[in-house]
Amino acid sequence: MNHNHYPDSYIRHILKSVHTIAVLGASPNDARPSHGVMGFLLGKGYRVIPVNPGHAGKTILGQPVYGHLADIPEPIDMVDVFRAASQFQAVVDEVLALRPLPSVIWGQFTVRDDAAAARAEAAGIRVVMDRCPVTEYPVLMLKAS
Repeated sequence: MNHNHYPDSYIRHILKSVHTIAVLGASPNDARPSHGVMGFLLGKGYRVIPVNPGHAGKTILGQPVYGHLADIPEPIDMVDVFRAASQFQAVVDEVLALRPLPSVIWGQFTVRDDAAAARAEAAGIRVVMDRCPVTEYPVLMLKAS
């Protein structure tokens, strides 16, 4: 897939079809973007699971925090990645080890690695990079209503 541009229908389908989202790099600090995105997604009715090894066993926005994706005891539909682009390859490795596989990996702003994305897509996972669901949702989901 060309990750320079996403058709509206591609993003809209993702936002409508996912229900459980793991936020990798979630922060309890309300000044951090991951915290705001978590709150937004929770407010839109998604099941949001924070993942951060430094806060495992605690809660963020009332949700229990897990140390790693593999620690989550339920299937997840999407992994929302708040990590440096240089870590995206390792994130894809972690995602590809999950069973069942999530249907989507979403890299936040500045998170892009085309080779890692190609590996995920070869396994049947949809990939979005250098985007944020908070900015996409109002444009695509409210426009579609």
